[in-house]
Formats: sequence, C-alpha cells, structure tokens
Amino acid sequence: MAHTQISVIRVGVMSAPAITVTLHGKWRSNDGVIDDSRIVVSKPDEFAPLSPDCAFTLHGVTIGKSYHWERKEDQTFTGKLAVIREGEQLTAVNILPIEDYLISVISSEMSATASLEFLKAAAVISRSWVKRQILNKDLKDLKNLRDFKDTKDTIITWQDHEDHTLYDVCADDHCQRYQGITKASNPNVRRAVEETSGEVLTYEGEICDCRFSKCCGGRMEEFATCWQDKDVPYLQALEDRDPKDGTILCDTHDKGILAQVLNDYDQETVDFYRWTVTYTQAELSELLRRKLGRDFGQVLELRPLKRGKSGRICQLLIRGTKASLTIGKELTIRSALSESHLYSSAFEVETVGDTFTLHGKGWGHGVGLCQIGAAVMGSRGYDYREILAHYYPNTTIIRH
Repeated sequence: MAHTQISVIRVGVMSAPAITVTLHGKWRSNDGVIDDSRIVVSKPDEFAPLSPDCAFTLHGVTIGKSYHWERKEDQTFTGKLAVIREGEQLTAVNILPIEDYLISVISSEMSATASLEFLKAAAVISRSWVKRQILNKDLKDLKNLRDFKDTKDTIITWQDHEDHTLYDVCADDHCQRYQGITKASNPNVRRAVEETSGEVLTYEGEICDCRFSKCCGGRMEEFATCWQDKDVPYLQALEDRDPKDGTILCDTHDKGILAQVLNDYDQETVDFYRWTVTYTQAELSELLRRKLGRDFGQVLELRPLKRGKSGRICQLLIRGTKASLTIGKELTIRSALSESHLYSSAFEVETVGDTFTLHGKGWGHGVGLCQIGAAVMGSRGYDYREILAHYYPNTTIIRH
C-alpha cells in the first residue's frame, strides 16, 4: 500500500512564558539576522540557520515531567526553531529531518552504548511510531483517542500521543524522549539509523503504532488495557521469554545490559522487575485526596476490579469511610498512587493493620517492545529483525 512520504518532523520541546535560547552561529529571525547570541524570546518567532554548523541551546528544559526523575537541564539542537503560542505559554518547536530526530531519540531513550542490533530495532520502532502519529493527524484519525469519564463514582481516562495539535510530538516521555544533540554522540547510534534508513514495521500494509516500555515485568500487555478499547493484532499479551531457552528476558540484574538501556537518571531506579511500595493508611488517604481531589476519609480498601492479561490493573476501586471511587486506566492508577508515577499498575495489594503494601512488577505500560528484554536479546546474538518479530508478531519490515 502506498504511503505519504514523511521526512520532516516538528517536536515540541518546552513551554514557558518566555523562552531563553542561545543561538550558536548565524540565524535569520523575523526581525533580521542574529549572530552568536543568548536571547529571551517573548513573542512568536522563527529562527532558521544560515549555515550547516549552526545549533541552538534551550535553557531550563524540563525532562521526566511528573515522573520521579523530573529535573531541568539545558539542551542543544540542530535544525530550525519555531516559537509558537500555545494557550498562555510560548512553546519552542524544533523542526528537523526525521532521520536526525531518530539519532537523538535512540540516545535519549537509552544509552548509546547498547548493542548495534538493539539500536537498530529501536530505530525501526521509533521511526514507525512517529510516522504513524503524523499519518494519524494527516488522516484526522483522532476519534476516540482520548476519553474521559468523571462522575461521583468513576474516573476512567487515558491520554494518547495525538493530543498534540500544534506540532507532531513532544520531547518528553509522553511521546518519545528527545534531547537534541545533547546525548547523540555515539557513532553506533548513527550507524543503526543509517543501516535501517527508511525502514518501518507494517501490519497488513499499514505502518505500525510501535509502543514500547522500559520493562514489561515478564509479560507484555494488550493495547486496549492502556488506551482505547480496540484490538491491535501486533500488540498482544505475550510472555517475554527467550525463543531458544524459555527464560524470562527482562528478569536481569546484569549491570552491563542495564547500562545499555538506562541513562544515568534511569539507573536511579534499580528494582523495576519486581518492586514493593508501602503506605500507612494516613499516608495513602492524604495522597489520594491530593491526587484525585476527593475526600475518602480513611481509605479502607484498594480492590482491583479489572486487569489486563499481564496483570496490569485497568480499573481499581478505592473504598473509604467517606467515599468510594473507581479509577482507570493504568496511567490514571499509577498517577493516583504515587507522588509522580507508580512504576506500573501490575501489582497485588496486601493490607496488614493500617498499612497497604503494593507488590508490583515491571516499569511502564508494558505494551509492545520491552526495552530491557530487547537489550538482553541483542546481547545473546539475536539480530534486530528477530527482536522485532518477537515483540510485534506477524509484522513486516518495509522501506518507506
């Protein structure tokens, strides 16, 4: 099937009342030519590089927004810079070739020291995912991608990547981590992108929506558990076992492999395959009151009402002395039960006295490729086509 060719991407990097940027080299803006300057942009503008070696640095970019590793840093980019108005804020949008974007994404999502075959698999799924998002917007295929039910007794919601309307994708974990050329320094990353140039994953002739997470916890999850209620044949609840010896792939404590997948701030999390979180009744009651805006009184029970096939909870009943509420889907549950985000919604609840202990597994939604499992496959000699076939069954690689 013929597809619209997509070669350029618009990435929303940061929003603020004003954008502080350092321009390296000579640039043309709406007000004229600017050369090697640090400026504060307080109105919409566009900056185009006047030579190939130009770059720009955005100051105070938030990464890991709402997650436990949230922080600000300065990041440097190539390509064009557009500053647009988005609501009451200004947003910095980087406009650049998709293949350059991919080099950064792979370096930002994981360590650039990962095995070449793992990096090549990452290049194909990242390229596929972002082209699918752009095609969805072009086709106006946005119906039912975002839903919200907020009543006295129930909050069921999810958000998908097509929520962005003024640019193609954002630069944070909500879409794909993108940090410009700040970390894109390993030649293996460029080699992985170049050796898979233009390759995308397809199912029945359509480019795949290639979801991925850090660690599935031993079993992948179905698409419908986390997002809209539809079956995606290549995003199924499969066990993450080595095709040859049957061992669970992502159950590893090999520091060398984990260092391939996890950036320095990701390695602050060490217990993602199996983890435990404990709250006192008072702590849990106060947390849920703040996060959900409801006064439950004393929380008496957390009861899973519906789970996906991997064990991830998509509907959870919170019962208190003053109120009860059912919440979902998985990201809403994770947000409610942590100051940032719980590692996953695949957990069992143990209540002893006035303490609630969550015994969990995995890091992320668990749909599609498991990055740690895929890194283990790469270390065991599987090539990128075998890795992709394991996580996205019955798909085909084509050049787009």
